Amino acid sequence: MADSVYKIIELVGTSPDSWEKATAAAIEKAAKSLRDLRIAEISELDVALEDGKISAYRAKVRVSFKYED
Repeated sequence: MADSVYKIIELVGTSPDSWEKATAAAIEKAAKSLRDLRIAEISELDVALEDGKISAYRAKVRVSFKYED
């Protein structure tokens, strides 16, 4: 197996419904412009609040993809 190098970027996905949908939104957007996605790691979860209620779920996601020549 040849040596490989991977790049890691951090994204924040949001959803009014859930952390799962926020994570999926980040990965789906990344998949539109990056090839060969390998691993996604959720590094942080939080919520945005408005008037004491949850207005959005946010997931900070680290995504890796193979670095090509």
